[in-house]
Formats: sequence, C-alpha cells, structure tokens
Amino acid sequence: MDYLKKLVDSAKDTGVNQASTKKTLVASYGDVKIYKIEGEALLLYTVPVVKPTGPEREIIDTLKEAATRLISISPEEIRDPKLMRDIYTQRVKEIIESSPELGIPKTRFDFYAEMVVREMIGYGYLDPLIHDDKLEEIMVIGAQKPVYVFHRDYDMMKTNIVFSTDSEIYNLISRIAMGVGRRIDKQNPILDARLPDGSRVNATIKPISLNGSTITIRKFREDPLTVVDLINNGTMDSYLAAFLWLAVDGLYSKPANILVSGGTGSGKTTTLNVLASFIPREERVVTIEDTAELKLPIEHIVRFETRPPGLEGTGEISMDALVKNALRMRPDRIIVGEIRHAEAFTLFTAMNTGHQGCMGTVHANDASETVIRLTNPPMSVPKIMLTALDLIVVQSRIRDRRKGTIRRVTELAELTAVSNEGDVHLQTLFSWDPVSDSINHMKINSHYLKELSRYAGMSVDDIELEIEKRKQVLEELTSKGIRDLKTVSTYLNRFEVSNK
Repeated sequence: MDYLKKLVDSAKDTGVNQASTKKTLVASYGDVKIYKIEGEALLLYTVPVVKPTGPEREIIDTLKEAATRLISISPEEIRDPKLMRDIYTQRVKEIIESSPELGIPKTRFDFYAEMVVREMIGYGYLDPLIHDDKLEEIMVIGAQKPVYVFHRDYDMMKTNIVFSTDSEIYNLISRIAMGVGRRIDKQNPILDARLPDGSRVNATIKPISLNGSTITIRKFREDPLTVVDLINNGTMDSYLAAFLWLAVDGLYSKPANILVSGGTGSGKTTTLNVLASFIPREERVVTIEDTAELKLPIEHIVRFETRPPGLEGTGEISMDALVKNALRMRPDRIIVGEIRHAEAFTLFTAMNTGHQGCMGTVHANDASETVIRLTNPPMSVPKIMLTALDLIVVQSRIRDRRKGTIRRVTELAELTAVSNEGDVHLQTLFSWDPVSDSINHMKINSHYLKELSRYAGMSVDDIELEIEKRKQVLEELTSKGIRDLKTVSTYLNRFEVSNK
C-alpha cells in the first residue's frame, strides 16, 4: 500500500519515490514516461495525474452543475469525439467567463475547463490512456490498486494511476453506460459496449465483481495495421501474404471462404481486416460484428452491429438475424466479425448456396480445433457443409523470451474433403517454426489452387507465378516504407486493375 501511495503522490513527476526507489528511464514520448523499477517485474507507465484539491473540487462541481443545465448536446448530434470535446471545452470556458463570482483567474481557465470536460464527457483519470494510441488495453481492477495497461511495444505495465474509492470507478462506469444508452446496476452488473471512438469496453460491478468495480477497455487503433505492418512485424511473410491476397480475390473467379482462428488477443480481427482489404474495390461488402472494429478501404460497404436487449429485456438483434438479413441484400461478400452461435449455420448455408469469399473469425487454437468448434454446439454446423470452407488461418499470441509478446500466423490449413464417415480432412500449407521464427511453406499441392485453376482457366504453375508477382509488389511496398491503409489499398488496387 505504501508503494501505491508513493505512485499517486508523485504522479506529476515520474510516478516513483526518487529517494527510496532506483529507477531507469526506458522510454519517453509526449507526457508518457516508462520506467524500470528495481525489484518490480513489470515496467511502470507514468503520466501526469491531476487530483483537484478541496477548493478546486468545489469549483469543478459547481461548473459541472452549470454545464449540465446549459449544455445540451447528445452523442447522436455530434459523433466525432474530438469535435464533441472541443465544443464542450469552449462552452465551459464561456460559463467560466460569465461566472466572476467563482474567482477563477484567466490563467486557470484551461485547467478548470479541462477538468470539467474530462469528468463530463471524458474518462476521468483514464483520459491520457485513452488518447495514447500505443496502448492496446486499459485495465482497472479496483480501488487502491494501480491501473494496468498493455502496451504495443512493452507489453503489460503498471501505471501511476490509482482510483481512491470504488465509487470513483462506479461513477465512471455509469457515465460510460449512459453515454452508450445502457444501464449498469445490481440487476445488470455487466456492461459490454463500444465507445464513440470504436474502442470496446467491458465493466463489472458488485455483486459479481467481488473486489469491486472493474473496467477493461480494448483500444480501437485509429491507424489500422496493414499487410505491410504484418510483414514488418513478422506476423506473416511476404509469400504467405501474397498467397492470401490471391485467395481473397480468387483471380475474380473463385474467392476463397476463409476463417481466421486464434485465442483472445491473438490479433484475429486485425488479420481479418487485412484480408478484407484485399477485396476488389468494386464489390459489395456486408460486415456484421458484435462490436464494430473493421475499418476497410471499400466504398460499397454496409456495416451492421448487433444490439443487446434494452432496459426491459427486449429489442435484441442477434448476429444470426443480421447474417440472415445480409443474405437478402445481394452481397458479394459477407464478413462476420466473430462466429460463436447459430450464425455459423446461417453463414455456412450461404457458403453452400453460392456465396463465395465469406470471411469471419473463430476462437480456436488450431485448424483441427476450429473444425471441432464449428461442428459442435452452440454452432452445430453439419460436417458435410464444411466442404464450402476453403482456408483456415490460425493466429497465435506468443510470449517469446527474446522478443516479448509476438503475434504470428502459426498455420494455414485447407479443408480438402469430408468422407462418407464424417471425417474432415485438413492439409497444412504453411506452418510457423518457433526456433527460426519463420513461416515454412510445406511445398505440397494445394487443393484450393487446383480448384482455382479450373475456375480461372489457368494452370497451377501460372497461378504460383501470379503469387510470386504479388509477393514482389508487397516487398516493394515494404522496402519503400509505405504502410498507411489508403496508400497500400491504392497500390494493390492499381495492381489488380492492370492485371485483369
């Protein structure tokens, strides 16, 4: 407890007690400083933390009360979080200027406006974490305990942010719930929702959360990773990426039906987003997600998001209902963010009735487990229907003692047949070698490429030459450092147009 108190008391500086704790600065950017603390297993992530004093607290509460009465802007009116924040800040400053009785000097206008906005439409102490695009997850585990973060470069870290009381956390959760039109209370102690910036939030309170209120926020990356990033990160190599690019567009003849499998936090959605970015620009795409995360450079796209039951327990719109609705919309592609329940049967029905190029993610650790998950409750897809599935991409989150946490495509398998006895036959085309940290191409005849050759009117040898050409395009982008979504998409589209 003394250690935590030191973190909070010295938050404006480094988050550690300089006299008693040996620390080494590991990284610094913006207001963020990351330290290695002697004797601590985790790094310490610090940001300036402002905790208003008694008189400041009274002024902030007075301004919040006035702002609640005088500012009426709903999230539906302004969907851009930054614009909403700017407007609120300006309005609060106007309230301060018209309230001389509060005795706020002009030099403190910005401070009080920031504090009020932070507590009204921001995320309180979590605000600086929300705005750090290098963070993947933010974890509040209770009062008097440090907030934890998962950093893209430094993995799990403690922070110098500590909520003093459970009521502080509960009030933040309630405000988040209200902002997304939901409610959290003893009868409904779990909140699972999407924030305005696209981040996913899960919150729990007592009685189910035994140690007090918790918040877990999975950050939405404003600048999505592209295929170039995955190659640079080692998630896949350029040849595997080129193979998947060809499988997604299917040479405009037979786009592959693909599932991306993996555990929690393995990067399934990121890889799905990269695969979907290979879809030819002229196609009509329908996406269906529990929480909208996909960000695609496609003009003709229709996006759906499921809806949980309302306060009265009615009004739920399930994934299955949205997949069925998508089938009535003449889609060229259907992408399901995460397949878990009855929507699996509906999606495979679509695959078996001529809808090619469908994609989705499944929680499973390898290709064989993916088949087991699909064919057993609650998905219950008949094995005979699995013949419509072409490829299974397996992605894993791995703790490497040399490189830290890494994400790798550990397997690319194809489904070759389902026997009369119901045995599902899989063939591994690519596998990851943990010793060399490289992707092995198994050098076997691909069932999918053989099928594609019939539809495209090309030999398998010619198709493999096409993969090599695409590999060269991807390596050129990588060597030039071109990685933003729009530019990468333009390059790939230009190649496809010239290659038709």
